[in-house]
Amino acid sequence: MRPRHRPPVTLPPAPAVPPPEPPGPPAPLAAPVAGPADLEREAGVARLFELHYSSMLRLAVLLGADDPENVVAEAYYQIYRRWRRLKDVAAAEAYLRSTVCNLTRMRIRHLQVARRHEEQPASPPEPTVASAESTALLREDQRVLIDALQQLPARQREALVLRHWLGLKEAEIAAAMGISRGSVKTHTSRGIAALTQAMEARR
Repeated sequence: MRPRHRPPVTLPPAPAVPPPEPPGPPAPLAAPVAGPADLEREAGVARLFELHYSSMLRLAVLLGADDPENVVAEAYYQIYRRWRRLKDVAAAEAYLRSTVCNLTRMRIRHLQVARRHEEQPASPPEPTVASAESTALLREDQRVLIDALQQLPARQREALVLRHWLGLKEAEIAAAMGISRGSVKTHTSRGIAALTQAMEARR
């Protein structure tokens, strides 16, 4: 028996697929909403700046910082970053003061090391010119006394500035300098003796 011939099966054409549309602009990101903790930090640091910026700048100047404005700005930046880690927000002023002391000490130490390793310069270094703000802060103080103060060792200078210019108690000075109260007494006593001797020599 011969097989019956079947006509070929014709499939319908596949539907045309439209080309993909080019991607449109990304959806705008929603602005981050500040939470209560962020608002509290912003308000706290702003208040700290309003109340203590001048005294912190004065502290940096008296401690011998060559760039007191930058030192204080860095101190405020650090406390801004660590605001949530502070165990007691009321202690923010003490933390800020301690940071200014540490940054100034590190800055002076860095400059001393750099000067020791500095080879013969091509030209003499330009004298450091104090900013108008720094000059205004020191205008009321005796220049001779300030010059003599700058010649003291860093720890003695810090102890005297914190005690006699800022009027801090021994416990507060110890916290700011990171030393014991006994060491505060030692540095203050030696600083007074050295400062008196320097002042007598200048007369």
